[in-house]
Amino acid sequence: MVDARRLMDRLLPFVGVGVIIVLWAALSATVAPDLPSPLRSWEESKRYILEPFFKEGEMNQGIGRLALYSLTRVAQGYLLAIALGTPLGFLLGLSRGFTQAFDPLIQILRPISPLAWLPLGLILFQRSEPAALFTIAVCAMWPTVINTAVGVRNINQDYLNVGRVLRLSRWQMLTKIIIPATIPYLFTGYRLSLGIAWLVIVAAEMLTGAVGVGGFLWQEYNSLVYSHIILAIITIGLIGYLLDRLMSIAELRFQRS
Repeated sequence: MVDARRLMDRLLPFVGVGVIIVLWAALSATVAPDLPSPLRSWEESKRYILEPFFKEGEMNQGIGRLALYSLTRVAQGYLLAIALGTPLGFLLGLSRGFTQAFDPLIQILRPISPLAWLPLGLILFQRSEPAALFTIAVCAMWPTVINTAVGVRNINQDYLNVGRVLRLSRWQMLTKIIIPATIPYLFTGYRLSLGIAWLVIVAAEMLTGAVGVGGFLWQEYNSLVYSHIILAIITIGLIGYLLDRLMSIAELRFQRS
């Protein structure tokens, strides 16, 4: 019974994918004739998949090479986001005065779309590459800021009292009590920030025409190669899923260590 259930759990995702493919084929054959069928999409895109690192020009490259360009930008912008967001979150959680001074500003800046930040980045840096990193960092830092602050505020008061009884210094309180107690909140923020960073880079590449999955998607849309648009969308989704899984694995291993 248990083995049958495990087998079913493994098969159900494939069933879901099969249903989507059937619906996709039905739509392309009926109400959306411009939508390439699954078979046509495969035929027109298979070189990009089977030869993922070929290069024949700036935008005519394998999907693996394009993904590496995007992931490199995401890694740089994401590291900047958590480097800024983590200490800012601790300051919000620890200092009442800091919270009163800056929390209203953070609540105003947090919902601003990357489509608004990118033009500002282009004005500030005059080049698309640093503007994209700036946009990623600004948009992706907020989940880390908010979750870190919430984690600090939710620390059990007994832990803090023990630290005071032991006469721990501020640095010892931070490193031995506050940071360890907020680790689960930190990783939740990091995980959400990574997902946002991946979303933002696709939009930034589409707007700036930078080489990457987003830039490739926009180029193929302008060229009316719809099967490549589908390839780019699937690639974006798969990479986003893998990044989330990797962060989840890192969180579990860190908590067990």
